[in-house]
Amino acid sequence: MKKRYRVFSALALSLILIGSVGISGCGVASGGDKGGTGESASTDFGTVEIPVLDGSLCGAPFYVAAEKGFFKEEGIDAKLIAADTETRKIGLNNGDYPITNGDFMYFQSIEQDVDVSVVEGLHNGCIQVLAAADSDIKSVEDLDGANIGVDEIGGPPYEAASIWLENHGIKVTGSDAKVKFLPYSDGNLELQALANGDIQAAAIWDPIASEAVKDGKAKTLLNIGTDDIFAGKYCCFVYASNKVLKEKPALISAIIRALRKAEQFINDSTDEAVKLIAEKNYSEINDAALAADLLKEYAYPTQEEFAAGKRGVKDTVEYFADQLYKIGYLSTESSKLIDKLYTEVDVDAK
Repeated sequence: MKKRYRVFSALALSLILIGSVGISGCGVASGGDKGGTGESASTDFGTVEIPVLDGSLCGAPFYVAAEKGFFKEEGIDAKLIAADTETRKIGLNNGDYPITNGDFMYFQSIEQDVDVSVVEGLHNGCIQVLAAADSDIKSVEDLDGANIGVDEIGGPPYEAASIWLENHGIKVTGSDAKVKFLPYSDGNLELQALANGDIQAAAIWDPIASEAVKDGKAKTLLNIGTDDIFAGKYCCFVYASNKVLKEKPALISAIIRALRKAEQFINDSTDEAVKLIAEKNYSEINDAALAADLLKEYAYPTQEEFAAGKRGVKDTVEYFADQLYKIGYLSTESSKLIDKLYTEVDVDAK
């Protein structure tokens, strides 16, 4: 069997002991475990915990793969669980979890020798920067001197907004920074702060962002699904434990195959996917039609695109690593860091 993986140095013990609670990529962490359909299964890999429950809509392929039996078809008795960012990092580094989803917020951790790497792209879009509907703010240039709400300092909305602002000449770091980021633990609190005038813009996840715009409560300044800086590029990735890649590469390949089946299902049967996600309470969906539109906008890759060699992930990883390096969030040039950030996996490996 042809194996294509790289193993990097383990996370320093001091970092492993870090237990601070964070917010996971693509949504706010939510409690409870889900084990797919709940049916027992005889599998080749046994029970595998996958930390992806965070209340987000964009984790749809994991939910669909569990509920439609795609994990079981690949010999995996998947148990989807909730875990905060630090728990995911430590679990992946130690090989306790094989895989998770996340944004480019993990890039800094990999640079600091957390032993994980990107193995697959997940989808486009899912973050917006909003202004109040009646605000005089109409463009990025109007944010010079603004307070901007985010879910956490260093999280994906924070980094996406930073990349956008810096590309338009508004400095976000150092003593001469032109904006101030303020963290809010909940997207609805961000919207309330926006309405109160405590912040002039909110960098916020979908579907909350899209619902606010649809309801006339806010207007979009940045949508990373359509903006020139982000359009056509993955914003969310699949990260694998390098330890598991070394010891059980076939498991990682099997998980990716299951996710690709789920992504095809989402493309073919979007409304059914939304219904499944809502009924099983994987994500709070108040507007099924809007949720379906968002899943389509996320442009999950199809089997046809994979077969044609399209939707490659390495270029996107290097692109965002370069963006983060330019604004000082990474200290290593993307060309020197890419082999640490990205690992090519033989998806057909059994």
